[in-house]
Amino acid sequence: MSPHTSTAGQLLVATPLTGDFFRRSVVLVLHHDEEGAHGLVLNSPTEAEVAAVLPEWQPHVTAPGMLFQGGPVGMDTAMGLVSVPGDATDDLLGVSLLFGGLGLVDLDAPPPVVTPEIAGLRIFVGYAGWSPGQLDQELRDGAWYVVACEPRDPFQPDTSGLWRDILVRQRDTLSLVATHTDTPELN
Repeated sequence: MSPHTSTAGQLLVATPLTGDFFRRSVVLVLHHDEEGAHGLVLNSPTEAEVAAVLPEWQPHVTAPGMLFQGGPVGMDTAMGLVSVPGDATDDLLGVSLLFGGLGLVDLDAPPPVVTPEIAGLRIFVGYAGWSPGQLDQELRDGAWYVVACEPRDPFQPDTSGLWRDILVRQRDTLSLVATHTDTPELN
C-alpha cells in the first residue's frame, strides 16, 4: 500500500501481528490521510448499557443496547455511528454523513430530532487512532487485512463472530484465515 492510500470506509481485520488489544478486532476506518487515521472497533461490546452514560439514547440504539469500546484512545469520549437509509448525500439534522450511508450523530442533539432519519445506531466509547504514517506502516508490516465494509457490518446484533464472518465472505485465499487457531498444537 502506498504511503497515502486512504482506507477510510473500509474495514481493518486484525492479524496475529496486531497485539493483544486488537486481537481478532474489526475496525471501521472513519478517516485516513497523511496526518493519521482513526476508526472504531466494531466487535468489542462492553458490559455497560448505553443508559449508563446517555440514557436518552438507550431506546434508540441497535441491539444489544450496550456501549462498545471503539478503541483505546479517548476513553472519555463517546461517538454515535449511524446508518442512514436511502441515497442521502447531504448532512441531516444532527448527522454528519461519512460514506456509504454511514455517519456520525451529534449525541448532544435531542434523539427525537435525529432518530426518524436513521436506520441503525451504535454508541462507542473511545476510538482507535494512528499517528501520521503509523497505520500505513502497520499495513506494510501485514498487521491488518483491508476489506470492504458491508452496510450491515457495524450493526450486527451479535459481534462475537464478526472477525470470522468477515474473513469467510472474502472471495480469495483470505477466507482461509478464518480457520486460524491460537493453539495449533491442539489440532
